[in-house]
Amino acid sequence: QVQLVESGGGLVQPGGSLRLSCTTSGSIFRLYAMGWYRQAPGKQRELVATATTGGSTNYSDSVKGRFTISRDNAKNTMYLQMNSLKPEDTAVYYCNKHTRPWVNWGQGTQVTVSS
Repeated sequence: QVQLVESGGGLVQPGGSLRLSCTTSGSIFRLYAMGWYRQAPGKQRELVATATTGGSTNYSDSVKGRFTISRDNAKNTMYLQMNSLKPEDTAVYYCNKHTRPWVNWGQGTQVTVSS
């Protein structure tokens, strides 16, 4: 069974940086485009960044220019470098396939941006 494990979240001041990691088991990482999602309290989960197996990337307008997605296919690991963080980036961050059908969601990692 495929597992997704997110890590690297925490509390950071506005303008700060964090680097999230996502590791998976199984072959999903090598076969599919992957994405970082986030869900803020009271809001729907949204896709913020994607990376194909070939390394092409795409970002939502809300994070473009501040976040960078990358993946290490040999390690089955994906990263999200988040710079210039804003309070509105506060959310639980998840990784999963870029499109449905998703695999089972992991626990996510909490990112809180606050002074």
